[in-house]
Amino acid sequence: MTVTTTASLAVGQRSLGDPEIRFPLWPPLRRGCPRSGSDGMTYPVEVDYDYARVPDGFLTAPAPRGSGLDRWAPLLPPLAAPGLGEGGTPLVEIGDGVYIKDESRNPTWSHKDRLNRCAVSAASALGAPGVVVASSGNHGASAAAYAARAGLRCVVLTSTGLPPAVGSFLAAYGAVVLPVPVEDRWPLTERIAEEFGFHPVSNLTRFHTGHAFGPEGYKTVAYEIAAELGVPKAVFVPTGYGELLFGVWKGFDELHRLGLTDRTPRLFACEPAAGGPLAAALHADVPATGVEVGDTDAYGIDCRVNSYRGVLAVRNSNGRALLVDDPAMRRAQAELAKQGMWVELSAAAGLAGLRTLPDTGDDEDGARFDGPVVCISTSSGFKDAGTGTDTPPPADPAWEAVRARLRAAGIGA
Repeated sequence: MTVTTTASLAVGQRSLGDPEIRFPLWPPLRRGCPRSGSDGMTYPVEVDYDYARVPDGFLTAPAPRGSGLDRWAPLLPPLAAPGLGEGGTPLVEIGDGVYIKDESRNPTWSHKDRLNRCAVSAASALGAPGVVVASSGNHGASAAAYAARAGLRCVVLTSTGLPPAVGSFLAAYGAVVLPVPVEDRWPLTERIAEEFGFHPVSNLTRFHTGHAFGPEGYKTVAYEIAAELGVPKAVFVPTGYGELLFGVWKGFDELHRLGLTDRTPRLFACEPAAGGPLAAALHADVPATGVEVGDTDAYGIDCRVNSYRGVLAVRNSNGRALLVDDPAMRRAQAELAKQGMWVELSAAAGLAGLRTLPDTGDDEDGARFDGPVVCISTSSGFKDAGTGTDTPPPADPAWEAVRARLRAAGIGA
């Protein structure tokens, strides 16, 4: 299959289970590597590039205004679908060398826009009439936006408890939304792909191999951090299936291999304590495992299984998997709100992970860092399920009543 591309240096797909196993670039493998793995374990694939041809100035060339991921096109899969100016999100310092990479500034208010620019580009290049995605939140909203931008239909298999903001996104973009039980989402994704020719942009396997091209978009988070800040000592990443975690690691690793940086940071995967399949897989020294998930409001990252991508990212970066409970995420969410950033509870997991480390020790055991650290905040507070329930009652406009309310809030007291 031949697909016309511009700027991309992508040359093929490679198994993460056995890097010697390679495949052509097209079509993107929908179910991971078909030749590695056993006993129900399927390994993801990654995209490989002609690194010898990466242009000079890849990291330092100024970004054209509104260029989105196109700035990084040589080290991305072919960007066949138009973008929305995704990426280029700010690094906000909140004190003591801690920076927040605020992904809520993306077009649909989450990091998923980076993934969907790449995944929907694959659908567009293949001539698919639409995309299908299983998602209860950010992924669905983002896929719908990029499908609309590319002139494609979008089907979203989701839950009945869809957050209001996500539902508004989906309605605005004209997606077909089907709330179904969780266990039915993935079989229906595959059936819709088979019968209607829609391109799946989410997972189809037990241990989450996901889309072959999508996680490549997350590498741009690392590129942007390195271009603006240099290489931090550590990066704390809210982690569900681990695609963002892997993309950030791969981005920093590529820059180091190309000689554009002198090292890579440690990566800390921050999972809900109610589950934590990546932490369990690392502890058991297995590529992937499943866990029972307890009650948590961090619905965006409450995954039952991990992906091997996350295991690779933590091991290769000399990192760790941290478990954070809902109170810790709420404290981090409140801390960010006091800094002017309102984030989804799941998005606060990165800062929560940093704040749960001990106050003494050294950077080898994850405590004190002699340089900047970055916490990735993945999405806007509008995406939380309970958003919109705390509207204050009307206020008496009489001055005495207003003054009393202000003093009760500690103003002028």
